[in-house]
Amino acid sequence: MEYTIPHYFERFRCVAAECEDTCCAGWQIMIDEDTLEKYRQTGGAIGNRIQNSVDWEKGCFFQYGKRCAFLNEDNLCDLHMEAGEHMLCDTCRDYPRHMEEFEGLREGSLSLSCIEAAKIILGCKEPVQFVKFEDDVEDEEYEDFDYLLFTKLMDAREKIIQVLQSRHLDIMTRIGAVLQLAQDMQQALEGEELFRIDELIEGFGTAEFFEQFEEATSEPIGAIDYCATMRKMFRVFGKLEVLKEDWPDEVKRAERILYGEGQGTYEEYVKAFRNVKHVDMATWIEQLMVYFVFTYFCGAVYDDNILGKMQIAVVSTILILELSMAKWIEEYKQIDFEQFVDIAHRVSRELEHSDLNITRLEKICEKMPIFDTKELLRVVLY
Repeated sequence: MEYTIPHYFERFRCVAAECEDTCCAGWQIMIDEDTLEKYRQTGGAIGNRIQNSVDWEKGCFFQYGKRCAFLNEDNLCDLHMEAGEHMLCDTCRDYPRHMEEFEGLREGSLSLSCIEAAKIILGCKEPVQFVKFEDDVEDEEYEDFDYLLFTKLMDAREKIIQVLQSRHLDIMTRIGAVLQLAQDMQQALEGEELFRIDELIEGFGTAEFFEQFEEATSEPIGAIDYCATMRKMFRVFGKLEVLKEDWPDEVKRAERILYGEGQGTYEEYVKAFRNVKHVDMATWIEQLMVYFVFTYFCGAVYDDNILGKMQIAVVSTILILELSMAKWIEEYKQIDFEQFVDIAHRVSRELEHSDLNITRLEKICEKMPIFDTKELLRVVLY
């Protein structure tokens, strides 16, 4: 089996009780079948506690006050402390390490939803490199796996990440460019012109590409339209499943801060925020996009939704930036790395750990006019 991981993958270390936002609270922790069977056969005092702490019908741990039944007052896991690491389920043992499965390939990443992992992902100052290695695990065969499409997605993603890491270009131009490529690839796929994808990838990122891209996207968006569009986009949060109770109030407060004083004030905020001379802001945005693209883009091999995967990356990044601008306003035109990390991990926590939310966001992007590629490009390149 071949593996691909970002170069910082092995840097993660859980800080346990010191964690600012423990993963053992607020989420339903699902238990894999092998571990459930192990729990059924466990005796003694810890076995009794397991019997009373697991929802056997749903295959998850009970929660008390939104906290796992085994999470103690010191934010440590009693199951780990009393029975050892081998008694943890796959979810607790692996998180925030995440593995995407393809035929003959597994791709590992750290989850942005973990605040310690988010510090590693967003704190990486150099362009991310991807490490490949193999082991003796036998490759799994997948029925109806479109290997031809997969190779094209892999080739495109490599080029996309190269462009996202082209730091001589404005970061929003980079984002707009990769969105345009995804749109063009989607049209080629739907037109059953897979051969054209090779041409698109070959020409992507060249001087000629950017000349044509700039000409095609030169129409500016008006201030009133921009404010209204962003408010509609921001309200997508209200269409998603809520995973943490305080999240809706945070989103509403940010909406009031951003848009409550009308389009003129919002326009001033945007111009000032875009001109923040923070040396690392563009790098944080770059790392966000690389993270989302690496995690989701090649998953289009399973549903043919190339554009949808890129829309998730772009829209998630835009919403994180909007929340960051609200924090910047609230903090008297200041924002630091820790605040940005906290916002990014909270968005990820609400979005990425709900299959319903990921699916719903893709459908929203497909159906709502504000997420049409042309409109989304105008927002990105404003």
